[in-house]
Amino acid sequence: MNILKKYWLAVLIGILFAAASLMIYKKLSKKELPPNLIAGVGRIDGDLIALSSKYPGKIIKLYVSEGDPVRKNQITALLESREYEAQLQGIISQIKAKEKELDAKKVELEILKGTLPEDVKKAQNSITAGTALLKELDKNIDSLKKIVKQDDKDFKRLKALYEKNLVPKKRFEEIQLKLEVDKNKLSSLIEKRKQIVSEINTAKSTLKQAETVLKKIEAFEKGISALESGIKALKAKKRQIEAVVDQMKIKSPADGYVVDKIRNEGEVVGAGMPVITVVDPASFYLKIYVDTINNGKIKIGDKAVIFLDAFPDRPIPAKVVRIAKKAEFTPKEVAVREDRIQRVYAVHLKPDKPQPVFKIGLPAVGVISIDGKGLPKSLKEIPEL
Repeated sequence: MNILKKYWLAVLIGILFAAASLMIYKKLSKKELPPNLIAGVGRIDGDLIALSSKYPGKIIKLYVSEGDPVRKNQITALLESREYEAQLQGIISQIKAKEKELDAKKVELEILKGTLPEDVKKAQNSITAGTALLKELDKNIDSLKKIVKQDDKDFKRLKALYEKNLVPKKRFEEIQLKLEVDKNKLSSLIEKRKQIVSEINTAKSTLKQAETVLKKIEAFEKGISALESGIKALKAKKRQIEAVVDQMKIKSPADGYVVDKIRNEGEVVGAGMPVITVVDPASFYLKIYVDTINNGKIKIGDKAVIFLDAFPDRPIPAKVVRIAKKAEFTPKEVAVREDRIQRVYAVHLKPDKPQPVFKIGLPAVGVISIDGKGLPKSLKEIPEL
């Protein structure tokens, strides 16, 4: 029985010794990365966007808090803009008044243009017809004047003969009657000529008035053009003020979440002063540091994986998007296996897809494959960094 107890005790001691030896071996024998893999520890970083106003103002409303998600073009804060809104209303009123004035001038211009052609046409026709008639009438008057002159000579000659009883009374009366008739015809033609001249002068006056109306039309057209230019200038001013009012609404330029609320409601901010800081999750990347030797092996586009401490068995596919051109001393918060005082290069690993679990400053491990093969599936497959 004593021999059996001694035997089992020796076996137990042997098992314990073997287990302890194995643990010591594993502890002292560190895992080595395959030659095609390069690993590093770093923190998640991203592009911070400082949201600010182009113009100074007082914050009257904040719509978000730290950690809140935001969408692109979402209003995150509102600045007081009563002064600009009053200017905007004033410009709108001016535009409406000018547009009404423009409409009235256009109607008046159409009326002028509508009556002018008919008046000009009538006047021109009257002048043309009157001139032609006057020309013909002058010919008739000249001919009749000659006839009256001859009648007067015949009358005087026959009168002398009649007084001497050399011609019968009938003959004398006939020439006397002819002289009177021809004189009356001449007087009638002269009166008619005066009437035609008066009509021509009236037509010329009408035409002159039409020319004045033409100048008035030209002035109206210039006035309308000036009004239209003025309205365009007012509308441009309106758009400018609208842009200012819109700038008083601080909007997020991208989808993301609020990292920091810098200002509070009621505070007055100057132009360009940040109010809220937002980060775009699509910009997240892991920044790790590699030494000079490993840096020479890495190139842009190399495949990589990222491991978060909370998910050691969930590799996040990524790729190298940036390699620093200038070396720096290892940052204090970054742990490396080599001597801390050596110079290292920053390498950025960007996930293939945006990761909702990423946050600024979150520690992570990045593993790069220089040939695209053999990337680990778990943190347990690589040595502790």
